[in-house]
Amino acid sequence: MRKAVIFLLGLLTVGLLAIGAILLIPSLREPALFQLNKLRVNIQYAISPPQEAVFVPEAQLATMVQETMQAQATLTATSTPLPTNTLVGPTPTLTPTATPIPATVSLSGVRYIDQHGLWNYCAPATLAMALTYWGWQGERTDVGQVVKPFEQDKNVMPYELADYVLSNTQFKAVVRVGGTLDLLKKLVAEEFVVLVEKGIILKDFNGKLGWVGHYAVVTGYDDAKKEFITQDSYYSADYLISYDDLYTQWRSFNYTYLVIYPQDLEQNLMRILGASADETTSYQIAAQTAADEAIRLTGVQQFFTWFNRGSSLVSLQDYGGASSAFDQAFRLMAALPENDRPWRMMWYQTGPYFAYYFTGRYQDVINLADNTIQSAAEPYLEESFIWRARARSLLGDTAGAAEDVRKSLEYHPGFLPGLELAQQLGIQP
Repeated sequence: MRKAVIFLLGLLTVGLLAIGAILLIPSLREPALFQLNKLRVNIQYAISPPQEAVFVPEAQLATMVQETMQAQATLTATSTPLPTNTLVGPTPTLTPTATPIPATVSLSGVRYIDQHGLWNYCAPATLAMALTYWGWQGERTDVGQVVKPFEQDKNVMPYELADYVLSNTQFKAVVRVGGTLDLLKKLVAEEFVVLVEKGIILKDFNGKLGWVGHYAVVTGYDDAKKEFITQDSYYSADYLISYDDLYTQWRSFNYTYLVIYPQDLEQNLMRILGASADETTSYQIAAQTAADEAIRLTGVQQFFTWFNRGSSLVSLQDYGGASSAFDQAFRLMAALPENDRPWRMMWYQTGPYFAYYFTGRYQDVINLADNTIQSAAEPYLEESFIWRARARSLLGDTAGAAEDVRKSLEYHPGFLPGLELAQQLGIQP
């Protein structure tokens, strides 16, 4: 026994010395640190599985089953009707009949850029790819230094990507929700590449499959094969995905898409977007899509539809309706088998914080942030910290709010909401 212990200690010592030697080699340091951190995260998740923790809103409705059935039956009737003649900005030029689009399109000009070797680099790599289509000559790190100043930040929001385009290039960008496969095809057929946000299933800790957020650039399609061509920073260039799979993956992010374009093509883009040229109308379209899907879908897909409805209603400033939708989404999440729960959802989307905060449910904001932060082995989630700070401040926990503001700015230096709240609270960041 003693010999076995000595042998294991010897192996550990050799291993640590080998790791130390590797870390002294500049070219191997980053990959080695990446793998060591990955191992640490996997061990922590194995000890405390994050999918076991679920957020339960304090403001539970008394008759959950009955109200869920009533809500599903009346969603269509109670949805806000789509307005007419509300387009803002360039008015699309309408034609009497739509021009048929080709059955197959494959756009060239995107320089493939992978995300590997750097921390959570999907967003910078994907935006960089989309920009190269228009002749941009930069690299993923040029984007990353701006949108991910703290490299281990878990997520970059679509609006942050659009802000980068508007502030750091000569191009323009629009972000919309409620997209459709037909719209994707129309945009590509008119020679616009489209960045989509979606959820994919990857191998997680302990080899299990888990849901994560992801970006990809759509550059083509084939109606005969019913496939899209995408430039995927995780998988490969010209990565093929079926129409059905893309649509299902896209659902988990409310069918969000970003289009980059030169100023002189704005009129053409708005024409293609149609009613969704107006941002508010796109939220109304997405809210109605979620209402329709909530009735017919089940399981995790139904969770996504209720979450999407809440997100769209937040954008429409219907915070009461959004809170009810998110309550239902979280109840559905809790009822899912543990391995099916998309427990990283709040890493990428913050609609529930808005809904609960603006309906005075500050403790729910705190509880949801607690759940989100504590379930992450690396809680580099500046949005969750700042929302918890806001709620703590209103409940009189000034010290806790100050700590959260500082954490938010540590994980995202220069994060504008953090700087603004620090100034409001008289906190030195």
